[in-house]
Amino acid sequence: MQRLAVFFVLAFCTAACALENGQMRTPPMGWLAWERFRCDTDCLMDPDNCISEHLFMEMADRLSEDGWRELGYVYINIDDCWSSMQRDSQGRLQADPKRFPRGIAHLAQYVHDRGLKLGIYGDMGTHTCGGYPGTTLDKIQTDAQTFADWGVDMLKLDGCYSNSSYQEQGYPMMSKALNATGRPIGYSCSWPAYQGGLPPKVNYTLLAQICNLWRNYADIQDSWDSVLNVVDWFFDNQDVLQPAAGPGQWNDPDMLIIGDFGLSLDQSRAQMALWAIMAAPLFMSNDLRTISSGARAILQNKLIIAINQDRLGIQGRRLIKEKSGMEVFWRPLDKGASALLFFSRRSDMPHRYKTSLKELSYKTGVYEAYDVFSERLLPQLKDSTEFVVSVNPSGVVMWYIYPVVEWKKEAGPGRFSKKLIGPKSHPHTNEVDAPFLLL
Repeated sequence: MQRLAVFFVLAFCTAACALENGQMRTPPMGWLAWERFRCDTDCLMDPDNCISEHLFMEMADRLSEDGWRELGYVYINIDDCWSSMQRDSQGRLQADPKRFPRGIAHLAQYVHDRGLKLGIYGDMGTHTCGGYPGTTLDKIQTDAQTFADWGVDMLKLDGCYSNSSYQEQGYPMMSKALNATGRPIGYSCSWPAYQGGLPPKVNYTLLAQICNLWRNYADIQDSWDSVLNVVDWFFDNQDVLQPAAGPGQWNDPDMLIIGDFGLSLDQSRAQMALWAIMAAPLFMSNDLRTISSGARAILQNKLIIAINQDRLGIQGRRLIKEKSGMEVFWRPLDKGASALLFFSRRSDMPHRYKTSLKELSYKTGVYEAYDVFSERLLPQLKDSTEFVVSVNPSGVVMWYIYPVVEWKKEAGPGRFSKKLIGPKSHPHTNEVDAPFLLL
């Protein structure tokens, strides 16, 4: 009963409390430059990897040609270090003329021509974190209109070189300024990350009326320890963070580092699964030109994307944290389904974990379960049936679970049917239906 009550409260709040700009009704998906390419501006010595229009055009090609776009990965996001060190004669931001010789408007058109969207980076302060021109209070309207004129679809606004009172004024002002341009622009705020991420300094009810997503915590790094650090903070504070998330308003634990250098394949599956449980934005930061087949398979797994993109938009929770190093997570999904995740923090050997759906607070009934990574349907489970899952060290087992509906009579006596339909993806959007719908 307690879980059911939480479900309805969250469903009501997520429908009523969001920023109403129509953007990002499911967690946004795409590619972001920062973790993999940082602030590499040396295009003379490193022309293929420096922050330039060449890099972003190549990544746009990969998203549009290698099957990413159709799965929902539609954003190409520029991060820090893209601009000139000076504004133009009219006080507007401008791209570095050597690295972006045709300007951001040209890049936005290139991206749009491929059915994608362009995101850009700014900073609510005197300078960006990399030392480039920031957006001061007197430049908010100018910069919002500049981004709209260029055809930008998303703004990430950082918070370096400012203070809490400045941010308290600036972040809401930018939200209003973006909406006033008349162009739909998704708005990512780093505001809570600079205020510790938690109440009383962070008011998530107010934040949801201002931003579409927000960074709550420190930047992720390319290491398993960093992933664990992020996961611990988010789930240790889940009672505060979970109610804040919903359609058009998302907690952002930062980038997916799958396909880089710091994670094994098991750890990569774990990050993908945990981000899906958290209803987190899925912004890859890797090199799509050279990504391995194993990393690609994880990031392009249709079922886990469907879980992440579930239309209810309810963030999942950690249910159990065992001394053995096992943890269990749960997320409610549309059509009475749910995602169940078994995660091992162990480093020695696969761990066999025994439980039942009843022990995990599932109501009485019979359930179908589909293993997300092995892509196989499991035998039906009663809520009271005990089962064992074997989880690799720093790995996961993830199930999509749905109740077995009663057999329904068709026309004529003694005829019954139950129908399963498989996953449906929507090209050029970031929405994917649930893996299975029972009709």
